Amino acid sequence: MKNIFVGIEPEVLKKRIKMAQPDFVPPMLATLTNNYFSKKDWVYEHKFDGVRCLAFKKNGAVTLFSRNKNSMNNTYPEIVTALEKQSADNFIIDGEIVARGKTGVSDFQLLQGRINRKKVTNKAVPITFCIFDCIYAEGYTIEHLPLLTRKKILKALLTYNTMLTYSEHVVEKGVELFKKACKLKWEGVIAKKADSSYVEKRSQNWLKFKCIMQQELVIGGYTEPQGARGYFGALLVGYYKNGKLIYAGKVGTGYSEETLTMLGKKLHKLEVKTCPFDNFDLATQGVHWVKPALVAEFQFAQWTQGGKLRVGRYKGLRDDKAAKDVVKEVPKAIGPH
Repeated sequence: MKNIFVGIEPEVLKKRIKMAQPDFVPPMLATLTNNYFSKKDWVYEHKFDGVRCLAFKKNGAVTLFSRNKNSMNNTYPEIVTALEKQSADNFIIDGEIVARGKTGVSDFQLLQGRINRKKVTNKAVPITFCIFDCIYAEGYTIEHLPLLTRKKILKALLTYNTMLTYSEHVVEKGVELFKKACKLKWEGVIAKKADSSYVEKRSQNWLKFKCIMQQELVIGGYTEPQGARGYFGALLVGYYKNGKLIYAGKVGTGYSEETLTMLGKKLHKLEVKTCPFDNFDLATQGVHWVKPALVAEFQFAQWTQGGKLRVGRYKGLRDDKAAKDVVKEVPKAIGPH
């Protein structure tokens, strides 16, 4: 068996902690910023438009977890199988499950045939697990090792293929990669401090540079359909602030016939008589309210001065975040430190 710790300085290896493998680890999350920069002690990676996944392998058994600890084994069984076939055992790795369109760019909408289904029967859309970090390996938590050391361990840990890929990075050239990302219509770039530890929360040592404005929002209602359209016209969406659901606008585009049917049936079951939004200030004629339980991803041009989405477009339902945890993501003026 290969030594995944070979070539790592003894002083760095002292930061490993011998411990039993945990059953779950909350993922490290990045902070959104609009202050793009290039710095030699930061590395830059592709920001994928997919689903976050923490993969645990223990004594040969593989479990895939979403960021809020939902099992995803039945949703992505081929990734489970691919990790079971790996000779490496007893590890925790972090990455993003993606599906790619004809241009090769990851697209969250393509994963909708998987999400919110108890068992997957249609695997027509190929998926890839893009792995970017290692948290635990061979009896040690390695969270306190520098990021680049963890990535070195990760690269040695697995045998990579079309199903399991290692997420490459570039050093220093953050602005250059961001411009390339936007030209290629990626969602964006993740900037990571090269010597940072893995912390189980949101951190300013990982930053998001977004080409496309996109975030999760809670569905609180819908309008009646017009013309030949079925089930609903537009979704009324919002986010939580100080425990209250804040209305963020209507989204009427991005729905296929299949989506209208699937989502329409879910919405009808969730209908309630009272408005769930704290600040809804429009006429309610033709509006149906729903229990704010469904979370979906939306793409949009910008936030208006009135706090509403401009040119919103539906991307797909999410099952990896609770409605109460959805807040407005506002870019912070954070630079390198």
